[in-house]
Amino acid sequence: MEPRISIVTLGVDDLERAASFYEDMGLERNKKFTKGVAFFQMGGMILALWPREELAADIPDDHLREAARKRPEFSGVALAYNTRSKAEVGLILERAEKAGGRVLKPAQRAFWGGIQGYFADTEGNLWEVAHNPDFPIDAEGHITLPE
Repeated sequence: MEPRISIVTLGVDDLERAASFYEDMGLERNKKFTKGVAFFQMGGMILALWPREELAADIPDDHLREAARKRPEFSGVALAYNTRSKAEVGLILERAEKAGGRVLKPAQRAFWGGIQGYFADTEGNLWEVAHNPDFPIDAEGHITLPE
């Protein structure tokens, strides 16, 4: 297996509301594949939104399928968006709130020395927004772990 994540799929209750949120965040929805799904190109990977019930039905295990149908308060998963500047953290959080999301933690100094905050999208999916000067981002938006 090569070291990459190709697609992150979020199960959503309201596909159009969720897609509108991400469009309001500045992402461009793919125009070719739109029936029952929303795809957004994000650098070298894709963010997919798929109705939660259809995602659950795609899991062949009854126990897992039932667990997927339940909407956990906290899934234990957070997506992360790293910024190029400290100021951008607050700007992204503001944009998420204006788009219909909920800021869960305003931009503030993190224990590891950078700046971070959290928001939940319209479906409750968690996003960390952070600026970490030790994790450089290149011109294409790729982040690199320091050696």
